[in-house]
Amino acid sequence: MWILRGLRKGVMTSGYPGKVSDDELAPSFPLKEPGECPFGALENGEFDIKRCLNCRLCNTPLGRKLDVDEIRNPMDFRKSLHVFFLDVGTCHACNREVAQLSSPYYDVHRLGIFFTPTPKHADVLLVAGCPTDGMIPVLREAYELMPEPKRVLVLGACASGSLCGRGIEDFVPVDGYVAGCPPAPVQIIRALLKIAGRDVE
Repeated sequence: MWILRGLRKGVMTSGYPGKVSDDELAPSFPLKEPGECPFGALENGEFDIKRCLNCRLCNTPLGRKLDVDEIRNPMDFRKSLHVFFLDVGTCHACNREVAQLSSPYYDVHRLGIFFTPTPKHADVLLVAGCPTDGMIPVLREAYELMPEPKRVLVLGACASGSLCGRGIEDFVPVDGYVAGCPPAPVQIIRALLKIAGRDVE
């Protein structure tokens, strides 16, 4: 019975990065003024990724993009990428989006992305949340334990420092940002592929 039901449904995994369905993207609610941003991410024609919540309210090409990640120093990890996720003080919204990456729908293993329980085996440190006093030493230790080459990818507006007054880059070097509150799973996947040095649209 279960086999027949599975055959009828067909493949249920996301088509990303080949294609993205509208359901995977944040909805757009355009403002009357196209350049207006209620969070201060667009000022005088300048875009600040650290303030962007990826709400798509701005009705600009930036707001309609799949995401607005910023990646520096991409690596050359064509085969596989190992990621250590660290929560330094979140509301748990980013954690839920990261958890979706290993679900059957997004299945990042098919793209050669794997989560590791220790920073000693990680290529990328994926960090979310406002850095709290108790977690700052943990953040620094996790970074130090990672082997070279290593990269740090920051998720959401909290970790970028725009909401909390201090961000991850105040304590460890940061190589990339993913905008959002929280970022969608496809945004995180895209950023991880880009930081691995894989070309994505």
